Amino acid sequence: MRFRSLEFILGAILVGGMGLAILLSGLLFPDGGEGINLMARLTHPFVTAAHPLGTDPLGRDVLARVIVGGKISLKVGAFSVAGAVVVGVVMGLVSGYYRGIWDVIVMRFADVQLALPFILMAITFIAIVGSGLTNTIILLIVSQWVQYARLVRGSVLALREREFILAARAIGVKDWAILFRHLLPNLIGPVIVLMTLNVANNILLESSLTFLGLGVDPMIPSWGGMLADGRTYLQNAWWVSVFPGLAILLTVLGLNLLGDWLRDSLDPTGRTSR
Repeated sequence: MRFRSLEFILGAILVGGMGLAILLSGLLFPDGGEGINLMARLTHPFVTAAHPLGTDPLGRDVLARVIVGGKISLKVGAFSVAGAVVVGVVMGLVSGYYRGIWDVIVMRFADVQLALPFILMAITFIAIVGSGLTNTIILLIVSQWVQYARLVRGSVLALREREFILAARAIGVKDWAILFRHLLPNLIGPVIVLMTLNVANNILLESSLTFLGLGVDPMIPSWGGMLADGRTYLQNAWWVSVFPGLAILLTVLGLNLLGDWLRDSLDPTGRTSR
């Protein structure tokens, strides 16, 4: 892999820096960004060392809340993608390998789900089961497993008639072993690339849902919640919304750069001379 690539270096710096700050947030900000100081409310950024990014309408430190809020956004992104991968890969493997009625049922259900607007699905889901961190993760899993199922199914259809699969069948290798020991390792590359890109996408979706009041509990610091809290103060206290927005921008940019780098590195036909 090309570790000297500009995409990898920038992506690693952005994601690594944010990840390190989030891991150390408990030491850096013991109060979890919840310390209220009404005497220091709406302090401008870059004015005092105690609040380098300013404070919000309740006098809470914006830097602390941005770092602590990153835990929620990254947790939603990582856990939702992991769940979607497990469900989608299993469905895709079974659908592509066995085909028949199982393939028809899974793919037609996938087609119907893909035809539904995400926001409509989100509103319906939240109305039935309620909002919250866990339900947001489940919603993203339900809405995104289809991408992995279709990707894996297409790869399995291309691989299932290859010589090494036919040989495995001929010597009596069990189906589960063919699926997980022979087919899965040969299609994991595209899945990893899609995972990287979807983590970034899910961070944006979580922020959007929380901004609309459909995601994480507003009492829990999160980037989307901070954007929603600061929208009424944009004219007088722009920093309350701008810095969480920048955190989303830089994290998603870093993840997308790493995803592009992985795609180019795992696909020999797509490599360039960089």
